[in-house]
Amino acid sequence: MYTGSAAIPMSIDEALAALAAHDYVADRRLATVVFLSLKLGRPLFLEGEPGTGKTEIARTLAAALGRPLIRLQCYEGLDLAGAAYEWNYARQMLEIRLAESGANATAEDRAALASRLFSDTFLVKRALLDAIDPARALPPVLLIDELDRADEPFEAFLLEVLSDFQITIPEMGTVKAITPPIVVLTSNRTREIHDAVKRRCLYHWVGFPDAARELEILRRKVPGAPERLAREIVAFVQRLREIELYKLPGVAETIEWTRALRELDTIVLDPEVVQNTLGLLLKYQDDIARVGHDEVARLIEQARTAAA
Repeated sequence: MYTGSAAIPMSIDEALAALAAHDYVADRRLATVVFLSLKLGRPLFLEGEPGTGKTEIARTLAAALGRPLIRLQCYEGLDLAGAAYEWNYARQMLEIRLAESGANATAEDRAALASRLFSDTFLVKRALLDAIDPARALPPVLLIDELDRADEPFEAFLLEVLSDFQITIPEMGTVKAITPPIVVLTSNRTREIHDAVKRRCLYHWVGFPDAARELEILRRKVPGAPERLAREIVAFVQRLREIELYKLPGVAETIEWTRALRELDTIVLDPEVVQNTLGLLLKYQDDIARVGHDEVARLIEQARTAAA
């Protein structure tokens, strides 16, 4: 839900403040590219490891600017019908049958029916068409999430949207946004995105935060966590990311783990508790097995030293 539009930030500092006001702790580089994306009207392409807050940037921008958020979750096999629009064929067939049942239908009636079948009444709008709908009073934030999961041919269709913010519907014509939406694209880099897409965007790599920023994120997202515990958790996770693992824990996992430890009334990190809850940080059994009891004890000791 949104209540009204807010002004676009007029400086990098204002962009930082707008994100922070909605509990998104950004560094200055990220705030700079967000500010430029808004000022220049260019899509923002965010690439990085899962769980580093890429999707959350779009949600935060929508909240900060008072815009609706439209999300297109990409997946293998995503096509025009799933991303932009499709015709309500069942309703069209029903309309045809109702018209055919009328004994006094004239040629003019049939012509009117044919024209009506391909109108807004029977058009099912998906995320992309909805985002550029000229009838919208307020341009939304369009999140195209995990583009790397979609097939490469989908990117070719996406170019028309990113270049001209328009979609051509053969039966109706071209739908073009009066004011373009704010576009955020994300990728976990499971495959390379075509250069033609990247050229139309401002690019930023969203990496893991340093210890100070991750601690500030925890303070905002889990405000009830004891300070010592939060410091130990951040130090532990920071050192865990230095180990060669298949999937490093992201900020989302740090937050989830902190909330879990709070539910267990944990005050400081304990080897047994950490071992029993390691599945909240690591999502692959091989990674969990790699971080054995001795390794957990070593990391906790380092974390306590760093936290102190």
